[in-house]
Amino acid sequence: MQKSQRLIQLMMMINAKKSFTVRELADEFGLSVRTISRDLDELSGLGVPIYSVQGRGGGYRLLQERMLPPISFTESEAIAIFFACQSLSYFSTLPFGEGAATALHKFYHYLPADIKEQIDRLKDRVMIHSPFRPMSADILQTLMQAVMVRQAVTISYRSSAGSSQRHIQPIGLYASSGYWYCPAYCFTQEDIRQFRVDRMTAASPNESLPIREDIASQTLQDMPEIGDVEMKLFEVELTSKGVWLLETDTRLGPHIHRNTDVSGVVRLEIPATDVNFYADYVWRLGEEAVITSPAEAVQWTREKIESMRLRYT
Repeated sequence: MQKSQRLIQLMMMINAKKSFTVRELADEFGLSVRTISRDLDELSGLGVPIYSVQGRGGGYRLLQERMLPPISFTESEAIAIFFACQSLSYFSTLPFGEGAATALHKFYHYLPADIKEQIDRLKDRVMIHSPFRPMSADILQTLMQAVMVRQAVTISYRSSAGSSQRHIQPIGLYASSGYWYCPAYCFTQEDIRQFRVDRMTAASPNESLPIREDIASQTLQDMPEIGDVEMKLFEVELTSKGVWLLETDTRLGPHIHRNTDVSGVVRLEIPATDVNFYADYVWRLGEEAVITSPAEAVQWTREKIESMRLRYT
């Protein structure tokens, strides 16, 4: 076996082990302890985070940040992965720390020159845009870590009712329109709730609170907010100015159907639980928009108009 192949196999083997001794590896590969020791020194020099454990029962261990073995990609796979990673840069905040940026830099650095040229031609010509929404990267990372290690989290949360402290068991994280959301079991409310991460002002692991195993087994696909929910047709008639105001809007712009007189209609299916949110979203357009469906959104808007009228009486 060539030395390069042996080093790759050795890297794969020690990645799979929590701890190991030189003798174990030597027996596994049928080589001398001296040869394996030299190989481990070489892997350490290449950046594999190996450290020795002294004393009885000692040997070697890997740091938490383990190195992965090389993976081969086709040209089309390499380009797809590059732009998939690059699209993350359009989010204001990610739960991966600097990992996404450094991984993309390494990936690009080792690409063949001709593939780099192809990617360079596509830069700023292919992107997955996401609106900028400021929020805490530390809180995102705390929530993601809690999902990975199955742990509860204590958060400070801002809502329309004010600020409060909640104890939650995160189920997952997902992004929509630039916002990050965290469906979680709320121990305070004893029910599953959906939290917007930008409304969290603090988050810390809570190791003293036992998790619920039935919640830990759920995924985002099990969430009623994401999966099967009652949907409503949201329809808004727009003047020509209303069309102009909304055509670049990332939420409603793609759903505008233009009329021949340059006015238009917005039509899209929305969760029934979000009717009031969408009615408020259109409120800023004033007389340039008229909600025609669903009836709940029309009634909500009428009540807002009446409330505003009374304020100015």
